[in-house]
Amino acid sequence: MKEFRQKCLAGDRVIGTFAAIPHPVAIEVAAASGLDFLCIDAEHSQIGRELIENLVRASDVHRVPAMVRVPGHAPESIAGVLDAGAAGVLVPRVSTASQARAAVMATRYPPVGERGVGPGRAAGYGYRIPDYLASANESIVLAIQIETAEGLANIEEIVAVEGIDVIFIGPGDLSVSIGAMGPKNADKLDAAITAIADAARKTGKTVGIFRPTADDIGRWSKAGISFYLLASDTMFLGASLAAGVTAARNA
Repeated sequence: MKEFRQKCLAGDRVIGTFAAIPHPVAIEVAAASGLDFLCIDAEHSQIGRELIENLVRASDVHRVPAMVRVPGHAPESIAGVLDAGAAGVLVPRVSTASQARAAVMATRYPPVGERGVGPGRAAGYGYRIPDYLASANESIVLAIQIETAEGLANIEEIVAVEGIDVIFIGPGDLSVSIGAMGPKNADKLDAAITAIADAARKTGKTVGIFRPTADDIGRWSKAGISFYLLASDTMFLGASLAAGVTAARNA
């Protein structure tokens, strides 16, 4: 879905959520909610490669782009979800420029990268390989997650890597890595987030962030962040149920 990447690169505000429930029904419900995209979480949920294709397919029914957060940096993991038809990948724990370049190599076809050609769903199971090769590099979104002290220290070199579309900030792991957990350390974490966002914007990269709620989206949008992953389907399910139960008990 080339339009999705274009919106991301243009700095349009896009709102997604992590999909952690391993069932196509949950994907369809989330996709019908008005989200701009979904990010299937293959890092922190019980979702494997075989199921990913069905989850991407379910999202495609509603014409909602489905990215995948892959488990790590392995090129075969990245290629597998892209072959399944994912609109992009979110690569976790990128802490060096060399890791960022490796993500580009695994995501893009030659001459930009080194992704191998396969007869997967994205290429019509082999029947539309030329068409897919002609459009994939311009359509697939590559986001890399900055969530470590090392990544923060190397941010200038990381954001200079060509081929990265979105510099995505993971505040949870970042706060642990830099010793900034809890309300007392909020200023330290905010400064780190701002430093990452400023560095990314200087090189024309789109900036993204995870937020557990929408309460401070306006604040971070003023800092130039436009790509948001808001909570997850499991978090929304739990919060909604809890609110309903509370309302019923107090009625």
